[in-house]
Amino acid sequence: MEQLDKSKLRYRAMTASDIEQITAIEQEAFTEPWTAEAFLNELVNNLFAKYMIAEYAGEIVGYGGMWIIIDEAHVTNIAIRSGFRGMGFGHLLLTEMKKTASCFGALRMTLEVRVSNDVAQRLYAKHGFEASGIRPNYYSDNNEDAVIMWAELDQERMKIGEKKP
Repeated sequence: MEQLDKSKLRYRAMTASDIEQITAIEQEAFTEPWTAEAFLNELVNNLFAKYMIAEYAGEIVGYGGMWIIIDEAHVTNIAIRSGFRGMGFGHLLLTEMKKTASCFGALRMTLEVRVSNDVAQRLYAKHGFEASGIRPNYYSDNNEDAVIMWAELDQERMKIGEKKP
């Protein structure tokens, strides 16, 4: 694939028509993938849920979801299609999720990540997430622990309103 051209990258809200492609990415990315029914339930019944799609040159390359409750955003999932990993899409999608959370009034963001997922933990650390605890036996497929990570979003809120020179 050619070098990442940010002008070809678009973000939009997830719709029910995206679910088939999203569950395919989910199955590539996770040992315990969410079902189509779980995504539909989030889109239709969860008023706290915000799910976004990242499209590159018109193709869905990733998605992210979060629950925004009062002033906190909880990342439920974030994944990039396997052929597009390692190209910066995860970084860009997480940046967009943080900006979106800030726009909805979130001041902090949290997530859980497998203790063995060093790649994801490094990405989150680059975004200001810090480990704050462990959820023992969090993942039911192998009882692996999860690292709980938090980031402050007030800096992101300020960046949104900044004018470029």
